[in-house]
Amino acid sequence: MRIVCLDLEGVLVPEIWIEFAERTKIPELRRTTRDEPDYDVLMKYRLNILREHKLGLPDIQKVIAEMGPMAGAREFLDQLREDYQVVILSDTFYEFAHPLMRQLGWPTLFCHSLEADASGMLVNYHLRMPNQKQEAVKRFKELKFTIVAAGDSYNDTAMLGEAHGGILFHPPENVIREFPQFPVVKSYADLRTEIDKAFART
Repeated sequence: MRIVCLDLEGVLVPEIWIEFAERTKIPELRRTTRDEPDYDVLMKYRLNILREHKLGLPDIQKVIAEMGPMAGAREFLDQLREDYQVVILSDTFYEFAHPLMRQLGWPTLFCHSLEADASGMLVNYHLRMPNQKQEAVKRFKELKFTIVAAGDSYNDTAMLGEAHGGILFHPPENVIREFPQFPVVKSYADLRTEIDKAFART
């Protein structure tokens, strides 16, 4: 009756947009939910920059195909799934995540989708639903599950607050300052310890 809800980018895999920014030498694309709390503002900003540089979905997928999970992520996830059900709640897109999910052993992923035109240029994005991380946790609770959640960014804090226990994993200082109610960990070993402690308290 226990579910661990994890963010994807910054927790299990590197930030996709930052990696893409590094490889394309477009520093503006380094902006993430760690910097911009309003996801709609952030995505419109990204789509405009991609249009300016004539970069499409195939260009981003090529970079993602060369990425891998963070060191130790697969082992952490495998061990976690021995004791708890695990759901990845992410603001990434199915079109991005597929190769990374393969490397993580196909965990359950709830995220969003992208719309590209015939030439592969991204023209829009579609949220699965507004506030999907928080809403998913809320629904799991209605199904009588106990939830512990972990993430690293602004867009995770509503999910952490909704869960029975919330944990920040390697967050930036601005998020730590604004959300002092959540414990902060910086390694998978410490994250596992905090998850176990949070369930023990419920």
